[in-house]
This record gives sequence, C-alpha cells and structure tokens, in this order.
Amino acid sequence: MVLFVGNDINNIQSNSNNSWEKLLKRIIEKYGKKVEVDKSKPFPLIYEELYLKLLKTGKLENELTLKEEIAKALSTIKPNEIHRMLLELDCNNYVTTNYDYTLQQAVLNGKTTKKLKNEGLVYEKKFSVFRHHVINNKKFWHIHGEINSPQSINLGFEHYGGQLQHLRDYVVSGVKYKTRENPIAPLYQRLKENDVKNISWVDLFYTDEIHIVGLGLGFEETDLWWLITNRARLKYEKKLDALKNNKIIYYCPLLYKNYHKKQIMDANGIKTIYINKINTEFYFEVINRIKNKNTIA
Repeated sequence: MVLFVGNDINNIQSNSNNSWEKLLKRIIEKYGKKVEVDKSKPFPLIYEELYLKLLKTGKLENELTLKEEIAKALSTIKPNEIHRMLLELDCNNYVTTNYDYTLQQAVLNGKTTKKLKNEGLVYEKKFSVFRHHVINNKKFWHIHGEINSPQSINLGFEHYGGQLQHLRDYVVSGVKYKTRENPIAPLYQRLKENDVKNISWVDLFYTDEIHIVGLGLGFEETDLWWLITNRARLKYEKKLDALKNNKIIYYCPLLYKNYHKKQIMDANGIKTIYINKINTEFYFEVINRIKNKNTIA
C-alpha cells in the first residue's frame, strides 16, 4: 500500500498559514509586485506571472533566489496529529507533492532534517523521478522537489513541462543517465515482462494500491494527470498482468465534490470516496477506513 499525500494535511487548522494561496500572497507582498491571486488562475501560472514581473523590473537575479525564499517559508511548517497518525498505518511508501519534511519530522521526533540524504538510484539536481529518503524502513518520495534542494522545487509551468518530459521518457522510451553505466529500460517494457523493482515512485503508481489523501489534484497538475491517463490506457488497452492489482483510491470531503472531476476519475479507473466531514474529522475517517480496509464509497 502507498499513501499519496497532498498539502491539505499541513493546512487543517482554520488559522493555518500553510496554504499555497497564503504563501504566494506573502511572497508577492514581500517583493511588492501587483499579482492577483485568484481561483480562476492556476497556481503555476500565478508563479510564472510573479517570476516574470520580477525579472522584467530587475528585482530578481535568478529563479533560484525566489525558490530559496519559498523553501525558507516552508521550512517553518511543523507536523501535526494527522501526520503522526498517517505514519502509524501499515505503509512503507509515502509519495508527496509537498516540499516540506513534516512527515519525516513526525518520524524523527524533533531531530534535524537538514542532513536528510537523497537515496535516489540516479542523482537528480532539478527533477524528481527517483528522489526519496529512507527513515525507519519507510520511504518518502518528494515528487515535486524538496526544500533542502530549492532548485528541485516544482512551481511554474516551465518546471511542470520538464518534469512531465522526464516522466514520459521514464515510462515510454527509457532513459540513460551519466551516473549509470546501463540505461534504464522503459517502464512499459518492464511492466510487460513483470520485472518492476520500484526504483522510482512512478513504478508504484502503476503496480501498487494507492490511497490519495489531502491532494486537490487540480487539472494544472499536468504531470500527474498524464500518469493517470497513461496508466488507464495501459490497463484497458494492453491488459498487463502487473496492473491487475493496481488500485487508486481518492478521498475527498463531500463539500468539495466535483461532478466533472468524478467523471474523469471514473473513466481512468480511480475510485472516489466522498466523506461528509472536514478538517481533522475528515482525516480521522480516512485513516480509519484505510486501517480497516473499508473502501466502500
């Protein structure tokens, strides 16, 4: 079983300052730029708007400076009760779009996360196909980058495009890296041969049982939606044995039910479970269902 964790677990208290909207507003205010944060604008494009305006006015030397500012803000987030409860589940792989180390902090009990070692099979400076840490036999996969490596933080569409390119190569055509003597065969080929060794979080996405928690999964998440649709195509077109036991379950508060998104989820073979609770009560219910293997919608 794999837990796929989004940013909402960092933001369950009503007075939390950890939402992306609040973070972006703080960064925008610091740089004094007129960038409107609105729900009609995808966050990656708001980031691009801010970055380009700063470049045009000479208020920013390079993008790394902006990402370091964001990493610094995110480093103040602390684990809460939900992080600790998620780590008590019978799970060895935690995949997250978050850049912070709240999950790791919950395991380390206050010990520093500054020296966390990237255990990825391939050294990655910017993208995150293999990036992960191992603590107490639990793997933490940061698929959109991490704060100890600000350059890896995935924010704008330029970075989303690069990440998607790397993911598609990994799945479809295979990749050769300077740090490895032998190229890595396409995941599609390894799925056909039933020879997947979970060297990347992407492998888990096609073979294991995935429980998605606290992730909005907006349509701007182009890399994730490509994986979702590619997995569905392989599952229904190729009928690979490796995909037989691959289930993806998405938990969402009933308050945020989106009929159109559910249609898309259904078409891609993702089971959506709506729970009529919010904040901590929602997560208590989700954790209880996962623990008791209750995935009845």
